[in-house]
Amino acid sequence: MIETHVDLQPLNTLAIAARAEFFARVENLEQLREALQFARNRKLPILPLGGGSNIVLTGHYPGLVIHQDMRGLELERLGGATQLTAAAGENWHRLVMHTVERDLGGLENLALIPGRIGAAPIQNIGAYGVELRDTFHDLQAVHIPTGELREFSADDCRFGYRDSVFKGAARDQYIITRVRLRLPDDWRARVDYPALKQYLDEHHEGAGGLTPAEIARAVIAVRNSKLPDPQQIPNAGSFFKNPLVDAETYRRLKGEHPELVAFAVGDNWKLAAGWLIDRAGWRGRRCDGVGVHDRQALVLVNPGRGTGAQVTGLARQIADDIRTRFGVELEPEPRYYP
Repeated sequence: MIETHVDLQPLNTLAIAARAEFFARVENLEQLREALQFARNRKLPILPLGGGSNIVLTGHYPGLVIHQDMRGLELERLGGATQLTAAAGENWHRLVMHTVERDLGGLENLALIPGRIGAAPIQNIGAYGVELRDTFHDLQAVHIPTGELREFSADDCRFGYRDSVFKGAARDQYIITRVRLRLPDDWRARVDYPALKQYLDEHHEGAGGLTPAEIARAVIAVRNSKLPDPQQIPNAGSFFKNPLVDAETYRRLKGEHPELVAFAVGDNWKLAAGWLIDRAGWRGRRCDGVGVHDRQALVLVNPGRGTGAQVTGLARQIADDIRTRFGVELEPEPRYYP
């Protein structure tokens, strides 16, 4: 069914008021293809929508919003690993907990990331030293212009830091329908990320190695201590990517700011965007119903249900200030629509 003039405020975690001119909730491949044909017949732009946690609606959407609600989850033993196949509409956090409850390792560091699994490869989601590509095997996606189904391997996806081919050459060309991951039997805990390591050093007791479930619980505790629940305070999670700079820029900034938080990435350095924003004095500031979270400067919040223009305006002010103060460019993580 194609609906008209549908309210999107309950469907985006920033709780921005906006409407879709046309809207379709799809539960299987046939419905998805029918929705795409509807859009092609009317030459409508398309917005694929999952959990609504990585978008900023800057106005009403003048096309077809396709709400991805395909469900299905399968685990299969496959030569030294467990293969996990999930439909794109499955909730990401529930999927992570499904694996750790079965003592399957590989996804535990990614617990409590909002959204659905169909969006995970687009962003190459990551947290606490782990990225989706570490366990990714392949995905299926429908080609928007033709309705044809195509498979993408890890190489095809061209994963990078919070990046993939779906944000580059294949942008707006595909809707992901299912994702397949491989969780190896020889899993090893990844707990060297500073915030996670500190929590585990303070709270973990007993001999023996950490289980995936124990790490997931620690990740959830750390995230809850820093990040607001979108159901209570509307937000889109981390709003800016951690900027990558060359060694010369890092040495300059480290000399000017000895407390600078950064991590080596090959010959370059990844700066903590939250530290830069906090150092610039933005943490806790509010303006016209939108603001910066008082516990994590990387998170923009919308408690006053402000407009998309107000959210993007605040983001632009912050980015301009960071460029002026530090000579560093900040790039938003969420995508702006329309």
